[in-house]
Amino acid sequence: MFEIIRYTADKKAIWDDFVARSKNGTFLFYRDYMDYHSDRFQDCSLMVYEKGRLYALLPANDNGQGGWVTHQGLTYGGLLMGDHCRTADVCSLFGSLNSYLNSAGFRHVVYKHIPWIYTHYPSEEDLFALSSVCHATLRSRDVASVVVLGHRLPFSTLRRRCVKKAERQGIRIAESDDLASYWKLLENNLMTRFHAKPVHTVAEMTLLKSRFPKHIRLFVASKEDRLLGGTVLYLNGQTVKTQYISANDEGKQKGALDLLFDTLLNKFESEGMRYFDFGTSNRTDNDELNESLIFQKEGFGGRAVCYDTYEWDV
Repeated sequence: MFEIIRYTADKKAIWDDFVARSKNGTFLFYRDYMDYHSDRFQDCSLMVYEKGRLYALLPANDNGQGGWVTHQGLTYGGLLMGDHCRTADVCSLFGSLNSYLNSAGFRHVVYKHIPWIYTHYPSEEDLFALSSVCHATLRSRDVASVVVLGHRLPFSTLRRRCVKKAERQGIRIAESDDLASYWKLLENNLMTRFHAKPVHTVAEMTLLKSRFPKHIRLFVASKEDRLLGGTVLYLNGQTVKTQYISANDEGKQKGALDLLFDTLLNKFESEGMRYFDFGTSNRTDNDELNESLIFQKEGFGGRAVCYDTYEWDV
């Protein structure tokens, strides 16, 4: 019923056009985003055709160890579908996918499901197929904190107090294009606290922002000429997602991030966005909850949405 072929660069326009029309695609699946780290991941994305018509996409990579992953370089992945996709057909598709992967020499699948807040229309046909066809097991579950804009829960007493403190300190919130200055603050904070570096270099983020200026934006908190903190935002349809939240010692002391997020929540609610995703709060080395981190995010009114990853053998 389905023909599955491997994506090649000559099909970029066809791929991107389908992502734009899909019911669960975001800008992360455009090739100009996916391919920026093609030197680190061996792309093995698939295109699924039905009777000569492009039916679905599967962004993925070969992990070099017999595993097919959707996608190691992306926060989430999985089957990209049009609104014509129906459950019985998607189940059949996964049967065809398993046969294809097995014949291609893969033995294991790691599948990152797209959280529902990033879909334009109900899109969990793949979840049913994972259990009924693939007999997949849950590999990991990360918990994000999401605010429903327009139906927001109140800030905690501590967060409200810190917003007032920042306002009294004269901290200003503004959009910025100065990624280089912010990356210095971010890198210093990550190295000092965690002996870690950002996943993206400043050159990579600058490149991505130049390719997707409406989707990738930087907002910062400052006092006079001093940068105190900020966050990169990814705008995906109805959802705003934070990336690289950071503040220096002065910013933490003066409540810079509290005023920043109070401002951003008000801004994007007024612009008609539906969800504000503060990102996940699991520890990087395991699935344990980082309670201090999620305490802050839930203080802004965020509540749980899970990012799930599944696996099965083919």
